[in-house]
Amino acid sequence: MNFIKIYKFIFCLFILIFTFSNFVFADDEDFESLDDISSVINASSNIVTEPTINSRAAIVYDRNSGQILFEKNENEKRKMASTTKIMTAIIVIENSNLDDIVTISSKAAGTGGSRLGLHTNDKISVRNLLYGLMLCSGNDAAVALAEYVGGTIDGFADLMNKKCSDLNLTSTHFVTPHGLDNEEHYTTAYELAIITNYALQNDVFRKLVGTKNYTVTINSSSKSLSNTNELLGNLNGVYGVKTGFTNGANRCLVTAVKRNNLDIICIVLGADTKKDRTKDSIELIEYVFNNFEPVNIKQKITEEFDNWKLCNLSSFRIEKGISNNIELVLEDLSYDFLPINKNYIDSISIYIYCDNTLEAPITYNSVIGYLTVSINNQTVIHLDIKIANSIDKKTYFDFYNEIFSTYIYHLESIFFN
Repeated sequence: MNFIKIYKFIFCLFILIFTFSNFVFADDEDFESLDDISSVINASSNIVTEPTINSRAAIVYDRNSGQILFEKNENEKRKMASTTKIMTAIIVIENSNLDDIVTISSKAAGTGGSRLGLHTNDKISVRNLLYGLMLCSGNDAAVALAEYVGGTIDGFADLMNKKCSDLNLTSTHFVTPHGLDNEEHYTTAYELAIITNYALQNDVFRKLVGTKNYTVTINSSSKSLSNTNELLGNLNGVYGVKTGFTNGANRCLVTAVKRNNLDIICIVLGADTKKDRTKDSIELIEYVFNNFEPVNIKQKITEEFDNWKLCNLSSFRIEKGISNNIELVLEDLSYDFLPINKNYIDSISIYIYCDNTLEAPITYNSVIGYLTVSINNQTVIHLDIKIANSIDKKTYFDFYNEIFSTYIYHLESIFFN
């Protein structure tokens, strides 16, 4: 009898251990010491060669131009862990009043992994839940916010996936607001960069992810939070955004960094250890800032196009048009600065092609040519050249009037000269 009880006890203990060993935690990590981070920063400060990184996928994305400055498996679908909360936060910010008070459900309070520390029937504002979501990566806060905004987890996931559709993302799918492992919950390094760039355009989001420490109020009690992002406050120019960790996703880190006119998003997914993700991120960031220079490409393009017009506008001919005067404009470039590898700055070339023989009628905004910018023989910018005025086709009356005017001119020349 005692043997049977012992056997049952051991069996139950085994099941318990097995269950918890396979439970997925998000961002449930201790901070690295400042000394550890400082040593990596110092070692990477002068890096000039492209680093070999441990992370399974990575990207460095220029926020101004959308150019990719580094890539590794950037289009590979991967679990994203708590970097999910970037999308969670922006959906909440766009669809709620931050001062509203939320009553915590038992489902939210019972959510495992990294936690804000919520209990059933706790009362807390949406704003404070957002800080709990983004600073300490609270999964309980994620569920509370999802239920408040979406009604249910599924309803909130629908909002997340609709935003993906709005952003034209085809390799991202959300199931949960927190990022605990699920085979149907994934993104790519590239599309996560698009999501992050979109979110960072929101001032509320940007303030959230740039906060190192914050005190929230739950019911009437205060609780101090610290940001899990080890680079925030330690690496020059870092202003966000989110850490991530699950057993399936491994270590992930999304970092936004701005120095002078270069503003980038660095993403590493699937690093083996926290130290690897930190090291990979710092090396990629320093590599980019040491090797790329932001060039005011908009100014170069404008000067080249204006000079070209001065030399070429007089050569345009509008067949059958009531006027030969044509106004040309260049498609607007949405950014000023383009990061260019310092080795290739002298290889910038601008080419302009335009058809100078046209036939009326010509409608306003018609495309009649293009301008391209190439760097090291690779085209990086293509802009349309358009007509800024409309030119009607001559009618029979116009032709008659033109003939008559010419006839009168000749008569005047004969009789008055």
